[in-house]
Amino acid sequence: MARANFAAVLWAAALFACVLSAQKPAVTPAEPPEEDESLAPKVYALNPVQAKKEITAGDYYFKKPNYSAAAKRYLEATRWDPGSAEAFRKLGEAREKLRQYGPAREAYTKYIELAEDPKEKDAIHKKMDKWPDATPAKKTAAQK
Repeated sequence: MARANFAAVLWAAALFACVLSAQKPAVTPAEPPEEDESLAPKVYALNPVQAKKEITAGDYYFKKPNYSAAAKRYLEATRWDPGSAEAFRKLGEAREKLRQYGPAREAYTKYIELAEDPKEKDAIHKKMDKWPDATPAKKTAAQK
C-alpha cells in the first residue's frame, strides 16, 4: 500500500511537471503608459506654425527683459522647426545676454549654417571672437 501511494505521488509530480513545462512562460507587460501626461516626454515633429508662436512668445520675454524665459521659448522653437534660422539667431542672442557663451556659440553656429546673408555671418563671427572663452585665432606672419 505504501508503494502504491508513493507511486501515485511520484506519478502526480511527473504529470504536474509536464503540465508546467507545456505552459508558455508568463509575459511581463511593457511599462504602462504614464498616467500624468505632464510627466511624459514631449514628442516634437516639424511644426513651423508652433515654432513661430514660440518665437513670438520669446520676443515678448526678450523685450521684458526676461532673457532666460526668452531662451527657453527660442529653444522650443528650434525643436519644432530645426531649420528655422531666425529661431537659432534669437536663441544665440538670448544666451549671449545671459552670458552663456558656449550655448550661444552653438546657436550662432547653427544659424550661420542656415542663414543666407554673409554680412551678418561676418558680424556674428567678430562678436564671438570677442567673447571670453573664445579660442585665440592663430596669428599669421602679416599680423606679427
